Amino acid sequence: MAETAREIAEELRERIRSGALRPGARLPGEPALVKEHGVAKETARRALMLLVSEGLAVRRKGSGTYVREFQPIRRVANKRLSAEGWGAGQSIWSADVGDRPMQVTDLRVYETAAPDDVARVLGLDDGAEVVVRDRLFKVEGEPVQSATSYLPSDLVRGSAITQEDTGPGGTYARLAELGAKPVRFVEELRSRMPSREETERLRLSEGTPVVEIYRTALTEEGRAVEVNRMLLDASVYVMEYRITG
Repeated sequence: MAETAREIAEELRERIRSGALRPGARLPGEPALVKEHGVAKETARRALMLLVSEGLAVRRKGSGTYVREFQPIRRVANKRLSAEGWGAGQSIWSADVGDRPMQVTDLRVYETAAPDDVARVLGLDDGAEVVVRDRLFKVEGEPVQSATSYLPSDLVRGSAITQEDTGPGGTYARLAELGAKPVRFVEELRSRMPSREETERLRLSEGTPVVEIYRTALTEEGRAVEVNRMLLDASVYVMEYRITG
């Protein structure tokens, strides 16, 4: 009985885990898998795509499928949002990537009327404006996340939050200086397939899903002072939450 795509993918997955196939190594191509496992070409293709969608492999057009060299990013939400970090002038990202090279690209800062869903969360009147910070994050030169933050214009207009460089500690440190220190955060997550535009921006491999996170930052008084919509390449992230009872 011929093996299924999942069974073939599991065999390859075990070879990657054991080190038999090391990072950067070329995986057997479709013809080799067809010959080795006695399956149809489509079954072999699906087996390789399963590894790509899991983030274990990448496809290189005209070359083949390779074991991914990029190491996963461990996103510990509790740690990255701690005031001990950004309050001391550290970047939120330092909790995720440590010393790995990280850069912000495609940065746009502008004012616009708040989208309806954002206005509702921020408690703004119809037509109220927000400052938008839209950017793309790259780690080791690879796009891993896009983020779009919305902040009430009447709160942050004229502050460093409207500049490209918000200074040590970033946006949350500047909000604290404005008397609107975030002390509580709410994140809502869902996984979905990306649009064509999102696929192109994050340079996603075929079949790779994204994790969409909506985060709301709130002050001690319960005022929402930021809504941040993040889109993460699901293949490069490990999401960790530390919960105490």
